[in-house]
Amino acid sequence: MPVLGARTILFAALAVVGGTFLVTWIRTFRQVPRPSPFELGLGFVTNFFDTLGIGSFAPTTSAYKLKQLVPDEKIPGTLNVGHTPPVLAQAFIYVAIVAVETRTLVVLIVSAVLGGWLGVGVVTKWPRRRIQLGMGIGLLIAGALFLLKNLDEMRGVPMVPGGNALGLHGATLVFAAVGNFVLGALLTLGIGLYAPCLIMISLLGMNPTTAFPIMMGSCAFLMPIASIGFLRAGSYVERPAVGLAVGGLPAVLIAALIVKSLPLTAVRWLVMIVVVYTAITMLRSARKSESQRVGESLPTL
Repeated sequence: MPVLGARTILFAALAVVGGTFLVTWIRTFRQVPRPSPFELGLGFVTNFFDTLGIGSFAPTTSAYKLKQLVPDEKIPGTLNVGHTPPVLAQAFIYVAIVAVETRTLVVLIVSAVLGGWLGVGVVTKWPRRRIQLGMGIGLLIAGALFLLKNLDEMRGVPMVPGGNALGLHGATLVFAAVGNFVLGALLTLGIGLYAPCLIMISLLGMNPTTAFPIMMGSCAFLMPIASIGFLRAGSYVERPAVGLAVGGLPAVLIAALIVKSLPLTAVRWLVMIVVVYTAITMLRSARKSESQRVGESLPTL
């Protein structure tokens, strides 16, 4: 199949998946939610930096936890639903403008979608404490990735330098597919795909720039499918999610088409500190939930 034909089919499929998600979401509205200025601003800021490669899930989770805007057990669903429209916009832009081998792009996207399909069926049924534990551990991993990236830039010699390849073949493609499957499953728990996907692509010898259409394309197919599961389960909070979507869409266009790149080291240091603090808070909440559960299960005298 010609590359142009494959890309055209990819865009068409993306439009169908995104349209199905939007119709499903709109049908769940009892009335059109009106996000607060903070919720709109959060959507703008997180998706602006998300478009430049920072990732949006970890900082959004931190904001929700610090401001107590969303119950812990509904954070994964709110993240997936709210960030889906901006990620769809990112995917259309970066798949169009960044060169990457089409077969590699399609295989990794399909792998992530399969992982997400498996993950959302599990996460929507998890109790509050398990989600708190999962997100706490995931946030600590995200903080470690931010630290590694910043140390790379301080040393001037990247620990994960990447190569010049635009695609993968044979065993490396299989390895990447398995990796993206796992990352797709973890995304439904609110653990961002961008940073680990970028590191994996670079380690396998691909040009790090090619990670942008791969990770954004993966999320653009995965998140609408996962979000429909969260919508049907009612496992999200409506108004903050709308704030992420409405505030995030103009941020994507500004970041991708006007700003294009920024020195982001200072931002990553700040995000890392906040994310690690939030991870500790989430794990403490999980411990408190377990203590309450044990207390309630003890026989009374």
